[in-house]
Amino acid sequence: MGQQELIEIQQWILNYLPYLLLVFAVMVLIALTFFINLNFKMSKSKKRYEKLMTGMEGANLEQLLENHISEVRQLRGQVAQLTQQVEELTAVSRVCVQKVGVVRFRAFEDTGSDLSFAVALLDSEDNGVVLSSLFGRTESRVYAKPVEHGASSYLLSTEENEALSKAKKQTLIN
Repeated sequence: MGQQELIEIQQWILNYLPYLLLVFAVMVLIALTFFINLNFKMSKSKKRYEKLMTGMEGANLEQLLENHISEVRQLRGQVAQLTQQVEELTAVSRVCVQKVGVVRFRAFEDTGSDLSFAVALLDSEDNGVVLSSLFGRTESRVYAKPVEHGASSYLLSTEENEALSKAKKQTLIN
């Protein structure tokens, strides 16, 4: 480059110096604004990070996660125990009285009210017993007749059959 070209460049810079300074000043302001914004976001992120890393009672996030994992393992064990207990109770409840049918009636014409009754007590598979009580003026009698799979090997009275039907119609909660 020659001497003449350097002089032209210097002259051009001097002519446009205010504009160049203005462009550089605008660029510095933009960079400064960007830097301030970035610094603000960084500060906010740092506060959030510190808050996240410090949990309850001063424990950090890692300790909190370890504690929660430990609690989950304990709860899994408890759930397994409860599941086993529910299964055992379900098995026991199948043979417990779950369905009841009651019929009150007047067994004899000379009695004043429905003092006699028939009660059917059944489990989930309709096994159980039908109890009958016949109340009279001078005596009372009680009869028990076994029931297997919804039927009795003994002859049932009309009232006993009605009590058995009422019990068998009841639905169970599964």
